[in-house]
Amino acid sequence: MGERLSWRNFDWPLFVAVLILCGIGIGMIYSATYNSDLGDYWLRQLIFAGAGVVALLVVTIIDYRQLEILALPAFVLFVLSLIAVDLFGETQGTGSQRWINIGGTLVQPTESGKFLLIIFMAWYLSWYREYMDRLPYLIIALVLLLAPLVFVYRQPNLGMTITYAFLGGTLILVSGVRFWQLGLLTIGALASIPLLASMLQGYMLERLCIFLDADGIALMKRYFQELPPACIDAEAIKDASYNVDQALIAVGGGHWLGQGWGHGSQNQLHFLRVRHTDFIFSVIAEELGLIGTVIILLLLFFVVWRLLRIADLAQDQFGRLIATGVAAIIFFQTLSNVGMNIGLLPVTGLTLPFISYGGSSLLSMLFAIGLAESVVMRHRKIDFFK
Repeated sequence: MGERLSWRNFDWPLFVAVLILCGIGIGMIYSATYNSDLGDYWLRQLIFAGAGVVALLVVTIIDYRQLEILALPAFVLFVLSLIAVDLFGETQGTGSQRWINIGGTLVQPTESGKFLLIIFMAWYLSWYREYMDRLPYLIIALVLLLAPLVFVYRQPNLGMTITYAFLGGTLILVSGVRFWQLGLLTIGALASIPLLASMLQGYMLERLCIFLDADGIALMKRYFQELPPACIDAEAIKDASYNVDQALIAVGGGHWLGQGWGHGSQNQLHFLRVRHTDFIFSVIAEELGLIGTVIILLLLFFVVWRLLRIADLAQDQFGRLIATGVAAIIFFQTLSNVGMNIGLLPVTGLTLPFISYGGSSLLSMLFAIGLAESVVMRHRKIDFFK
């Protein structure tokens, strides 16, 4: 066991890339907030990053296989926390009931829930690996995945609902389902689109209308009897699309080399809202330019590649699925956040991994990297870095 825990197997390139991304995030949060009443947010992010790195190293030392014992009770506790949010949760003025007060501290279960879901789905899909070619076991996996999806959607939180669905779907696909099962899943997903569309709530429809062109809005008017003002009133549409428009201006204003750190006009003049969280990519593009954004995106995709390599080296299915799930989360959130900042995808509220402000998000991301490091620390190959 001591040989397996040799730090030679620790993925140092992954660790260094994550530290660089966290450092970039702290710097960009400082630039986005230093001349506002949020001026201490960069310091908070620095503290969370320090705590997260400690958590990463602690989790690395712990044998990830021991988590199989905790997978089911942790998942049940997670679902119960979502039920508590549904019954007693707070909105914090956002209109979405996503937080629960525990001893005077507001907790958002959905952030840590992403990785509890990874552990649980990895446990189920690896434990019943030999039976996943049987339809009942696949249906059970989908039902278990549906439980948190329903309560997250009810908050409402469409972005996280889609994230959970993408995560669960990815783990099911890589666990070894048959082609005929994949066909059934595809048919079921396509058949459920009208039902899911009819369940979209006001702010969700509003974000779709901002993203769609005139023909798309006309189609929505024929399909939905009632639409929010941002879908039918020109002035309301302009107000609702303000931040997206400002983000595009910021991205376009960065050109090749950017306007300089701390000198972005859309950022520093506060035209860009939520610039330290959802739209921090626009701040990066404006101040660091195309070259800066490409470097950061390459770092993020380097992290994804290292995680997939860990999955390939894992000595068991449980570890393989854990590393794959962490890679899927980082890839999907990066794609969604960048897509909404440049107008290619609707606004989902998903943060840019390791960079956007958010203590619970950063801690959970670093915890997840620690899980992946725990997997690679216990693989038997020694040529990982060759």
